[in-house]
Amino acid sequence: MQVQVEVQGLKKGTVYLQKVADTLMISVDSVTVNGTDKLTLSDEITSPEMYYISMANFDKKILFFGEKGIIKISTKLDKFDIAAKITGSKNQKLLDQYHKIITKFNHQQLDLIEANFKAQKARDQKVLDSIDKVSKRLIKRRYLYATNFAVTHPKSEVSAYIALADLYNANITLLDTINNSLSKKVKASKYGKQLAKFIADIKKEEE
Repeated sequence: MQVQVEVQGLKKGTVYLQKVADTLMISVDSVTVNGTDKLTLSDEITSPEMYYISMANFDKKILFFGEKGIIKISTKLDKFDIAAKITGSKNQKLLDQYHKIITKFNHQQLDLIEANFKAQKARDQKVLDSIDKVSKRLIKRRYLYATNFAVTHPKSEVSAYIALADLYNANITLLDTINNSLSKKVKASKYGKQLAKFIADIKKEEE
């Protein structure tokens, strides 16, 4: 995998390509730049997975779905993570589609948190009970959307990732539904294997 990065406004610094291995964040490649805002990072990749672009002494990171081939990332130094545009990754394209809807769910949840705070301050139990019901329905809708999205894309590793990242505390039935829908290739991927193990561990605990 080659990652071609352009950071507008970058003049000097060290840029890292990172990923999580055994729960630890590791750097797999790095480039020190001086006077240029374009660079290339790479890694030998056997299965699509999440990667990070980061900079030394900079707390912001760009998260993207890495896979074999050339991936292009362009951003601005002052808006490092929020201005990033990523092309070349099929899984990333699907993940972006998924996040567009999930962001709407997140905004609704924030509105409910604000309403709940106001109701607590006013000691209005009737409103608090109503908010609780709406919140539970919202969570259920979010889980069902995530499950449906994953099942609709059984040949994409992003489906297994969504199950692990967003449905880890959902009903085991939803996780099983996703796992059973995955293609052989995805089941053999990094996240496919992790999902199968995660489900097996839950079932073992419930015995």
